Amino acid sequence: MAFWWPLLVLALAYALCRFLLMLIPPNVPSIEVDTSDVVDDGGQARDNSFIYIPPRGRTQQADRKVQCYEPATMKYLGYFPALTTAEVEERVAQARKAQKIWAKSSFKQRRQFLRILLKYIIDHQQLICEISSRDTGKTMVDASLGEIMTTCEKITWLLSEDNLIDHNFHRSSGRSMIHKRSKVEFYPLGVLGAIVSWNYPFHNIFNPMLAAVFSGNSIVIKVSEHASWSGCFYFRIIQAALTAVGAPENLVDVITGFAETGEALVSTVDKIIFVGSPGVGKMIMSKASETLIPVTLELGGKDAFIVCEDVDVSHVAQVAVRAALQSSGQNCAGAERFYVHKDIYSSFVTQVSKIVKSVTAGPPLAGKYDMGAICVQEHSERLQNLLNDALDKGANIVIRGSFGNLGEDAVDQFFPPTVIENVNHTMKLMQEEAFGPIIPIMKFSTDEEAVQLANDSNYGLGCAVFSGSQKRAKQIASQIHCGVAAVNDFASNYMCQSLPFGGVKHSGFGRFAGVEGLRACCLVKSVVEDRWWPFIKTKIPKPIQYPVAENGFEFQESLVEALYGLNIWDRLRALVNVLKFLSDQHPSGIKRSD
Repeated sequence: MAFWWPLLVLALAYALCRFLLMLIPPNVPSIEVDTSDVVDDGGQARDNSFIYIPPRGRTQQADRKVQCYEPATMKYLGYFPALTTAEVEERVAQARKAQKIWAKSSFKQRRQFLRILLKYIIDHQQLICEISSRDTGKTMVDASLGEIMTTCEKITWLLSEDNLIDHNFHRSSGRSMIHKRSKVEFYPLGVLGAIVSWNYPFHNIFNPMLAAVFSGNSIVIKVSEHASWSGCFYFRIIQAALTAVGAPENLVDVITGFAETGEALVSTVDKIIFVGSPGVGKMIMSKASETLIPVTLELGGKDAFIVCEDVDVSHVAQVAVRAALQSSGQNCAGAERFYVHKDIYSSFVTQVSKIVKSVTAGPPLAGKYDMGAICVQEHSERLQNLLNDALDKGANIVIRGSFGNLGEDAVDQFFPPTVIENVNHTMKLMQEEAFGPIIPIMKFSTDEEAVQLANDSNYGLGCAVFSGSQKRAKQIASQIHCGVAAVNDFASNYMCQSLPFGGVKHSGFGRFAGVEGLRACCLVKSVVEDRWWPFIKTKIPKPIQYPVAENGFEFQESLVEALYGLNIWDRLRALVNVLKFLSDQHPSGIKRSD
């Protein structure tokens, strides 16, 4: 007892000190970001902004402009330049100069950068969400869930896990190199390029930027032409935080434009990260092959949502509707195929329909609507075509949600949440990524059938499986060919930033988040050095020195068996032969003893 008592006291004192330190807030400076041109005091009801009318007969690329507007109201927000190839090359060149300086920065400086960003985000949640809402049509709640929480979680995880790339990781040297010390070192790749989608304009910028900067890289981000207004404002936040920690100018850059701008970025950076469609992803890969740079692709999804008969139907129905509506032009990871056990099929459809009936689509900043506008023009028409194809092949609509007070000029930018039953896999709705608020529900009879249906897709991003038996749900999820699986939950994976995120098949490859995503921003270098330098060094054995002795191969045979033989006695006999070869002064060779 006398021995353990002091240790217990020390442990309690240590725990108390750690607790008291947690009560002391870190010294994190505040930053000022100019919001004078983005704050909308009058909300979406202002009259001094004209309605945006898409150009006819010419492309925006021809005008060298990226036109920005609010999809919920079609109010005009402004424009940004569509950068040329030469302009992109100059931006990347500036980022490359900045990266050479930043690569020498300390992790203390990088952590302070993260803390400054975190402080600003927490203090300005409403501003960030309003700008995301105005530029993409999503609601404030969806902006908070998908933009704010995920980004804060990523920053917090990075602050706690810097040693994943800050330290050398030692590995086994094996039997033949036992006198060596082997390790893995991580170095910045250089300039990363990111081409990101519009669905999460805040998080899609911050996600690759945080990993890139924290691992010592610079990054140039091409934002979507559908979310350039918000992206360029969010860039101001990053710039202010970098300035506050004394980072070099141009370490992070945000560029605007169309296909030409993206192609130029791929051609000039050291790695490309792309978030978007499979079709464009293939073009990105083709372009990247010209310079043989690594590529991470996060592409489309057609996530399966599987509901077994032993669940709480009302609870899972609520989750299902949330999962479906998050894909309404906002979340490519949203569930798009719903497979429900035949024994609860009717009750599940009834519960989902009841919830959808209460859902109202409308201008998101009005604050009383459950879902906002579709961001991309003419996407509502594509959703209706998918729905019509399903109806023509035997499906039927159970219920559709309602519209709020949209105004005559904005109707085409909205699509009502829709529940559809009697679907099957011959329908385009069950095979193509819809990216809209449609809930197609299909029956299954056995767990094996559910797995087969879920895997019958070109996509493989994620899945969600619900069952009253966690073991059963895990078993089903383990058989689905995808990169992200949630058991008795939906989309919880992305809130665990220690986990890698990404898909397979047409959903892409490579991973964001987790140690895999962080180290993917690094040059992974293998290093071998002498363990007991200078006393023991590698020396080429005499039988295989040039000119190679006649018994060189026999020596190698014995050496391999001595090191790797399965039988200890064979290894000892082989070792004796090795020693004989080394002591023999004549190259005539020695017969192996069998």
